Amino acid sequence: MIQTKTIDGLLLRDMVSAGAAMLERNREAVDALNVFPVPDGDTGTNMSLTMMSAMKEISNKEYLSAGQAADALAKGALRGARGNSGVITSQLYRGFARALEGLDRITPLQFAQALKSGSETAYRAMMKPKEGTILTVARVIAEDALKQAEKQPDDYDALFHTILTTGDVILKKTQQMLPALTQAGVVDAGGRGLLLIYMGYAAALRGEEIPQERMDFSADGEVSFEDDHDALGEIEFAYCTEFLIQNLFPDILEEDVDSFRRRLNRIGDCVLVVGDLSLVKVHVHTNEPGKALEYGQSLGELVNLKIENMVQQRRDKQGLAASAKPVPANEPPKEFGMVAVSMGDGFNKIFADLAVDQIVEGGQTMNPSIEDLTGAIRKVRAKCVFVMPNNSNVILAAQQAAELCDDKEVYVIPTKNVAMGIAAAVAYQPDITGEENARRMDEAAQRVRTGMVTFAVRDTEFEDLHIKQGDIIGLYNGRIQVAGHDIHDVTTALMKEIMTEDDELITVYFGKDVSQEDAQVLTKEISEQYDECDVEMHRGGQPLYYYLVSVE
Repeated sequence: MIQTKTIDGLLLRDMVSAGAAMLERNREAVDALNVFPVPDGDTGTNMSLTMMSAMKEISNKEYLSAGQAADALAKGALRGARGNSGVITSQLYRGFARALEGLDRITPLQFAQALKSGSETAYRAMMKPKEGTILTVARVIAEDALKQAEKQPDDYDALFHTILTTGDVILKKTQQMLPALTQAGVVDAGGRGLLLIYMGYAAALRGEEIPQERMDFSADGEVSFEDDHDALGEIEFAYCTEFLIQNLFPDILEEDVDSFRRRLNRIGDCVLVVGDLSLVKVHVHTNEPGKALEYGQSLGELVNLKIENMVQQRRDKQGLAASAKPVPANEPPKEFGMVAVSMGDGFNKIFADLAVDQIVEGGQTMNPSIEDLTGAIRKVRAKCVFVMPNNSNVILAAQQAAELCDDKEVYVIPTKNVAMGIAAAVAYQPDITGEENARRMDEAAQRVRTGMVTFAVRDTEFEDLHIKQGDIIGLYNGRIQVAGHDIHDVTTALMKEIMTEDDELITVYFGKDVSQEDAQVLTKEISEQYDECDVEMHRGGQPLYYYLVSVE
């Protein structure tokens, strides 16, 4: 039971720490709540990284004043916000802090009022707020919390009972509020993440420890695994190895799976072995990927194999950073500059060839933070900077970064993928105004229609498509249009959904998991099928997506 009547700065810090820990411990389950079965569900990761940034800021010093602690919390969340979910979380804290300005201690009523202020601030930050998301969960919790606090203004126990009870109810309702969530059979990932944070708050107020084991959210969706290679220090084990074991042999027992896990721990680290005797998901960093596969084969059939050389990935990234040309500090700023978010070595080179000044690494599985984007904008020595987010989940963060760089004229071109970003960069003209350029670049980007080919990370039903885990899926402007078992066949089928009689240019960008030979065969077939169009092929080097095809 919660005994405290008020919250000071130190207790608020402990609550935020518990909320961040609760979310981090369960972020894989939140990541798994992805509406579409594409391998880029990263809501939990983005929210957790945002919370870690907030935690770092609020822990820089001991804030006795709750208002000062909340202000530090908001600044840290904004600085580290990643993806739409992270940006919305930062806005919740921004409004929360505003309501507590000047307060040394927070009463239950003031806490509820601050939740309401946070919800209102988050809604205002969105151009088109969508119900059935984290916004709805935050708003309904805040509304019920305020009603409860007005009835019992000194009772934190009753307040948090209302927050968590209301949160459970409204989270379940999100599945019926958005058609995409209804069809996917999941609740909103951001809402689940927010409720985990509030659960951490309640545990801290009650003096309870955060449970070490992950919570069971099987009703929400399947558990996946998000692996951040960039967060590693010195790489001891070079090969990130992942696979599934299916059709386990009849004599295999749970003890055999446990033994398999121990064998992996002897040859590597970052070991994850989850599942049951029907399907086991495996992840390990090792210098002996062959042994990992051999051990797996002793249990059953291996599918969805993926082995990545993390040392080479880091070498490629360091090479990109080293190739950036420093601008002399005394050189006067130029008129215009460009920043682009990119997701592969091929795309990095294309943007560099288009005279993009700063390339920010990021994309489907690791959205850059507001701080990353702000830093890139400020590094461009130009009076006016155009930013291409190149991912729908980065646009909001880019807009927030632009507001923070108020010493420059910054235009965010709302590009949803790298193909749109390339079109925008090509349309740039140095001899017109910033406003005219922004309009021209946006128009060029919007003319591009994009198809993307990837794989399904779970079974799902989408409209009339019955998709199984591991199937190849084709998306047209973000919607799944085609599903099958062959990358080439799905891509050619997707082209039929995209093409119109008015199209003149087709560009095929192949990813890091596609050979140049296979890409050439596909491009040749597309050229023959659509012989009235100019067809180009480039290496994108993008992860997760085999092909990205743009048409204009």
